[in-house]
Amino acid sequence: MSSFDATETRILHTRERFPGFPRDAAVLVRLIKHIYAQVHDAANVVLREHGLNHTDYNLLMMLYGSRDNAVNPSLLGGAAGEKSANITRICNALSEKGLIDRVADPGGDRRKVVLSLTERGRQLIESLLPTMATLLETYTQGLDATECAELERLLKRLLDNAEAAG
Repeated sequence: MSSFDATETRILHTRERFPGFPRDAAVLVRLIKHIYAQVHDAANVVLREHGLNHTDYNLLMMLYGSRDNAVNPSLLGGAAGEKSANITRICNALSEKGLIDRVADPGGDRRKVVLSLTERGRQLIESLLPTMATLLETYTQGLDATECAELERLLKRLLDNAEAAG
């Protein structure tokens, strides 16, 4: 029995009561939510040993993945799907841990700040990457390259639709 069975049963009961309820769309959205929760929780188990959580890790990875390990906070917030106030709080904590630095915008606008990964932050991310890569690979275990590509294509379409609706 899957952990999703009870959710699917509730969706079917909802459809019985309201026949116009879109079963397929509801199942897909709930599956995405369940997958996110599982991924988030598994990552937190690994990251907790390093004083991080999944959100911290995602922000550090965005910096690590940028060309010069630096991003402005508004781009970081948009990419992370976090509100500005939450980005500030998270960045304050990461800065206090010595994982990121805030520097004035090199373009001369003193109101703007650029966040950059410190050497300590880079080393931490690189120490986590093998474990996190293994964790990521477990999620697609049993899917071949064609299936992964198709799932990626379909999820990107769903994301486009969600962004257009929001």
